[in-house]
Amino acid sequence: MDEWRETRRTLREFALGLPEAYEDHPWGDTVVKVNKKIFAFLGAEEPAGDRRPAVWLKLPESHGHALSVAGAEPSRYGLGRAFWVTIPLDGASPEIEVLLDWVEESYRAVAPRRLVTALDALGGL
Repeated sequence: MDEWRETRRTLREFALGLPEAYEDHPWGDTVVKVNKKIFAFLGAEEPAGDRRPAVWLKLPESHGHALSVAGAEPSRYGLGRAFWVTIPLDGASPEIEVLLDWVEESYRAVAPRRLVTALDALGGL
């Protein structure tokens, strides 16, 4: 298995373990939502054409750090202005622990306060 597939699987499982998170497939891509809001774009199961394996996350606190990753860029469709960053999963992606922290940050940025409080009560994940 390619390393990016294992990373994507780990990110997906972690995201789905957050309070009230669920998977959806708009536009043929895998996303993870909470309260009907996307907090993690995981892309297509198999990248095609010029689409590389990547994750899109909303990172209001770690935005600058995430953009320092080789190949990372502000997310398209105007999402970059709202702190969304596209982070490639192939090549020199950050350590998995950093990516998991960023998934949690993205969740916290879009989840309702009651769910963030529930996550805090669990001691984070």
